[in-house]
Amino acid sequence: MPKVLISDKLSEKAVAVFEDRGITVDFRPGLSAEELLSVIGAYDGLAIRSATKVTGAVLDAGPGLKVVGRAGIGVDNVDVPAATARGVVVMNTPFGNSITTAEHAIAMMFALARQIPEADASTQAGKWEKSKFMGTELTGKTLGVIGCGNIGAIVCSRALGLKMRVMAYDPYLSDDRAADLGVRKTDLDPLLAEADIVTLHVPLTDQTRNLLSRERLATMKPGARLINCARGGLVDETALKEMLETGHLAGAALDVFAEEPARDNPLFGAPNLIATPHLGAATAEAQEKVAIQVAEQMSDYLLTGAVTNAVNMASVSAEEAPKLKPYLDLAEKLGAMLGQLARQTYDEIEIEFEGHAADLNTKPVTAAALTGLLRPQVESVNPVSAPVLARERDIDLKVATYGRECDYQTLIRIKTHGMDRDRSAAGTLVGGTRPRITELMGIPLEAEFGTHMLLVRNKDKPGFIGALGSLLADREINIGTFHLGRAETGGDAVALVNIDTAVTRELADAVAALPHVQRVIPLSF
Repeated sequence: MPKVLISDKLSEKAVAVFEDRGITVDFRPGLSAEELLSVIGAYDGLAIRSATKVTGAVLDAGPGLKVVGRAGIGVDNVDVPAATARGVVVMNTPFGNSITTAEHAIAMMFALARQIPEADASTQAGKWEKSKFMGTELTGKTLGVIGCGNIGAIVCSRALGLKMRVMAYDPYLSDDRAADLGVRKTDLDPLLAEADIVTLHVPLTDQTRNLLSRERLATMKPGARLINCARGGLVDETALKEMLETGHLAGAALDVFAEEPARDNPLFGAPNLIATPHLGAATAEAQEKVAIQVAEQMSDYLLTGAVTNAVNMASVSAEEAPKLKPYLDLAEKLGAMLGQLARQTYDEIEIEFEGHAADLNTKPVTAAALTGLLRPQVESVNPVSAPVLARERDIDLKVATYGRECDYQTLIRIKTHGMDRDRSAAGTLVGGTRPRITELMGIPLEAEFGTHMLLVRNKDKPGFIGALGSLLADREINIGTFHLGRAETGGDAVALVNIDTAVTRELADAVAALPHVQRVIPLSF
């Protein structure tokens, strides 16, 4: 059975989930980086929060690692590209702490509006400075929400309940979604210029890093307040401190910082600043939810192949996984066949799904096909890394589904287009589980996949089959299966021969020397 390591503090209910599913689990929070490197090789899965750093070195030390599960949203502490290259699925739990984080942002907004931290400190110091802490009402104020995903949408809902006016900026926010939320969709610049309070709810990416730069902070409405419960690095902290000191901004509340733990930050000491130590998801309810969720997701993947909330792979439900398994095998074998035929570069790949296959979740099947295609070029390619590698090579991928009737109940066809020539292969499932070739280079041909195969392109002329059979017999090579196909009588033909031994270069050259043979390609699956 699979074995999982929990290296950060998670609810004990996560341990119970793994054990109930029959998975061996070791709960060892607080491991040092060196200790993690020394033990990770024994595990199939790694469950973490934010403390554990999953670096390339950790991934190299765990060659059997299949999945990293982050109990929370951000995966900043995971080297996702390195995990992708090694075929390790990286999962997060984007919904388990959404409400908790949204509530923290709303709490920060109230604290800013009524100067609660300063008033508390003053009162407990024996002062009674009632006139000093003049707050502002939230009712009727304009809230600018940057990022309208799970958390941002909840903040919008809560703010509307407070009778605030809400405007939102998100490049992926549709007009219909904005209307459903009851917010005014806008661009970033007008939001900053108009909002009384701005709250950030976006991930940290190359595009969002320093999103609120010095220049953008200067365009905010004078007297506005800023809240960041999303990610450190979104705001220019030095510039924000200056804006607070000059009074351009009336206040700021930050739960996240560019460097954490934030023990020495440029913002500390600024007036009207509220700082909390990354508490957005820190409620008992949220921590229990994300711990259970990450354990369930990891268990499903390790036991059934189901993929949920992965940041580097298409999702596959637990119900889909067993149905997709034979299709994944078929797609990878078809891809492997074309990959061995088209060792030269190609710039376009077409994958067609017909019949029952048209109703599939095509993304994981497409990834399997790309894996087979790219393996002759990149031996370490896997279904996680294959789509990324295809994009890096500027390969244009086209996927089409056809519910139309075809010669087979279900069919997958792969085509490659390159500078030298176009190639194609199609296949079906026999009995719903056994991959079978149905077409090669546009020529109908029914054949099983074998471990060692000879693909022979020849002219459809008498004597070829006998000559090939005699040549193999002279070398005491046993034929497992022999399949033929031709475009037309006397025209181009294809032979797929499954033999019991590996195809040597000498054998391939001998077959190529036979009359009417145009090309010989050794294949292995």
